[in-house]
Amino acid sequence: MSAAAQARAYAEENRAALVALCGRLVAAPSAQPEGDTRAPAAVIAAMLAESGLRPELRFVRPEKPNVVCTVEGAEPGPHLILNGHLDTLPPGDPAAWTVPLLQMGRHEGRLTGLGIGNMKAGTAALALAFRFLAERRDRLKGRVTFTAVADEVVFGPDGADFLLKDDPGLAGDMLINAEGPGAMDLAIAEKGLLWVELGAEAPPAQGMLAARGASAAVRLAAAIGAIDAWNDERLPPPAGLADLHAGEHGLRLSVNVGVLGGGLLPSQAMTRAFAKIDLRLPPGLAVDAVEARLKALAAGIGGMSVTRLKGWDPSWTPGDHPLAAAMSAAAEAVRGRPPRPVVRLPASDAARWRRLGVPAVCFGPQPMLASGVDDWVFEQDVVDCAAIYGAAAARLLGWGDGP
Repeated sequence: MSAAAQARAYAEENRAALVALCGRLVAAPSAQPEGDTRAPAAVIAAMLAESGLRPELRFVRPEKPNVVCTVEGAEPGPHLILNGHLDTLPPGDPAAWTVPLLQMGRHEGRLTGLGIGNMKAGTAALALAFRFLAERRDRLKGRVTFTAVADEVVFGPDGADFLLKDDPGLAGDMLINAEGPGAMDLAIAEKGLLWVELGAEAPPAQGMLAARGASAAVRLAAAIGAIDAWNDERLPPPAGLADLHAGEHGLRLSVNVGVLGGGLLPSQAMTRAFAKIDLRLPPGLAVDAVEARLKALAAGIGGMSVTRLKGWDPSWTPGDHPLAAAMSAAAEAVRGRPPRPVVRLPASDAARWRRLGVPAVCFGPQPMLASGVDDWVFEQDVVDCAAIYGAAAARLLGWGDGP
């Protein structure tokens, strides 16, 4: 029996255990901004320990632990990282939910609950795949490490950022991240991010004496109007991404004004105004280039400043890389067709590994582009993901018959 067939059979045989693990994770609260991951970390660590493995809890702050567990193969080979996260987005208005927040629902082929899509189901599927590999370590060449981190949804310092700085060996040689881009597609690329604050200043004056273009509000509005037009800009795919299914948004520059402020009274000219702006950069467009463009625009208007709040470049792994090929072959073996290679629009921890030069892909059971009210996944997708992770890892770690 091939590795893919074994992985698929294993996932199906352990369906009840996998669903139960998802339920325990949903019941373990870990919503940001508090982001206390002690409860879900304990759930994952217990599952691994019950399987005879030796998970570690590593942390900067005790309330934000990360789970790390490594299995050595029978022979030397590459180091594969399986990465998920334990924190979730906040629910927003709980009254808007029609399903319980912290009690997993199971009906009509769906699993529901806060964080099930982003991404407790994916983390659970990775954990089952890791156990599958651990039980067959005598067939593996290299090592595989499972990491479940604390603060991915806010990109804080206590999760993957801490692990990679504290233990550079966790960079590994390749990474599979269970953060799904939606529709069981394979994200081989990820948009970059640039957050900036645009500031505008103007001399004080009474509102009754206002002149065209004189107030900070008008200067800021001119800049916002100009950059809003950037939403129509698209780039060609870089080398290595020729077969990318970019869709409407994958290769488009997006600009969103998330915060506006300024002014004290309607009767006074606004002397200072500001806007905090989120730009998402398609592959091939660098953060420094966009920031320079913003500064040139601000200089042309006058009385303006541009301050970078945070930012990182787009990242990608070529579609013909062995990692992407292994994931594609495994998905085809399990589901009957290969996934589409796409650009992931939201950020993920996979970008942290790519910035270190480590090939990384994102694949997971989140069915939509982004989770929200009544977060859900298809149960079969969760089971299939566990099989696909196991089959792809087997191929990458030298299991002879591969998928």
